[in-house]
Amino acid sequence: MAYRFQPQGPYGGAAVVAPARSLLAQVLGITALGLCITALAAYLLPGVSFGVGMIALIVGFILLFAINATRANPALSLGLFYLFAFLEGVGLAPTINHYAVAFGPEVVVNAAATTGLGMFALAAIVYGTGLDLRRFQGIFFLALIGLVLVGVISMFVHFIHPQVYAYLTLIIFSGLVLIDFARIRAGGDGLTPVQMAVQIYLDAINIFLALLQIFGGRRSSD
Repeated sequence: MAYRFQPQGPYGGAAVVAPARSLLAQVLGITALGLCITALAAYLLPGVSFGVGMIALIVGFILLFAINATRANPALSLGLFYLFAFLEGVGLAPTINHYAVAFGPEVVVNAAATTGLGMFALAAIVYGTGLDLRRFQGIFFLALIGLVLVGVISMFVHFIHPQVYAYLTLIIFSGLVLIDFARIRAGGDGLTPVQMAVQIYLDAINIFLALLQIFGGRRSSD
């Protein structure tokens, strides 16, 4: 189920401008290492049960608040992010293992590769054209809340096809990726590099899970 954390900047979100290129490199470096930690945890712990995975995800969600609360201590905030990334890997391991066993490991590889290429393409659009969708972030956030509510309801009443939900997730998080890269290009909007890395990381994870569902659905229908 899709989720996202909204960090708070200092003084109600007052902007702290940083050099765009160095900020982008710093955020992407933090994000890339976090994703590697997640992938390593999922690879090393494929036999984790869904119950243990759910506990890891819950603890990880709590860590998001801790990351936001420790924004004044960059080293601690960064350490908490990497711990969060590890717990995400533990939490996602059962899902990834399920797709690898049911549809073949190439489905997981294709979803990961497509996620990486897609994120790169969206970043290139923002930096190449100057596209800035930050004025629409409220709309996308409301759409995300609606998506989460639909996901919760569909756990009990299956009224939306999983493929449709996956495509909606893909669309909404692609928009959020454009917004997040526009924020980095603008200097951060008062967020720390770790907070921005958390956003890009969660965008990538949700897009990856949506693509897993889409590619797995296509394989099952073949």
